[in-house]
Amino acid sequence: MRGQVLGVDVRTGHGLLAGDDGRRYTFLPEDWAPAGEPAIGQTVDFETSDTRALNVFPLPAVPAPAVAPAPPALPVSDRNKYVAAVLAFFLGTLGIHRFYLGRNGSGVAMLLLSLSMLGLILTGPWALIDTIRYLMMSDQEFAARYARHPR
Repeated sequence: MRGQVLGVDVRTGHGLLAGDDGRRYTFLPEDWAPAGEPAIGQTVDFETSDTRALNVFPLPAVPAPAVAPAPPALPVSDRNKYVAAVLAFFLGTLGIHRFYLGRNGSGVAMLLLSLSMLGLILTGPWALIDTIRYLMMSDQEFAARYARHPR
């Protein structure tokens, strides 16, 4: 029969088991198998004689099933990469797409640069590169890079 150790007197070695049949059985030190000491909660296999457990053998502990760690939460963004790409394509020289994405510093730089003809030569390719980059970026990467953080 199988059961579980309920208690052991460390001075005398006498113990108490709960059998799978719902009954309780006592055991003496000589009833315990030579494989280790009895421990409370330990699962055992034993034979019975009335209310006494004989030939008590500890069963190997079954490892608890490994719990897989929760997958990391995917980043969520309230911004849309397609909206950012359209803004970059049509209004990119003014840096509007940068303001939309919360990159105010580079948005101001693009806006100020676009006031001069030389600046338009710089901000035009910059906006085109941003357009292509947004469209090539995965949704997860876009959300991770441009997610708004609550303050």
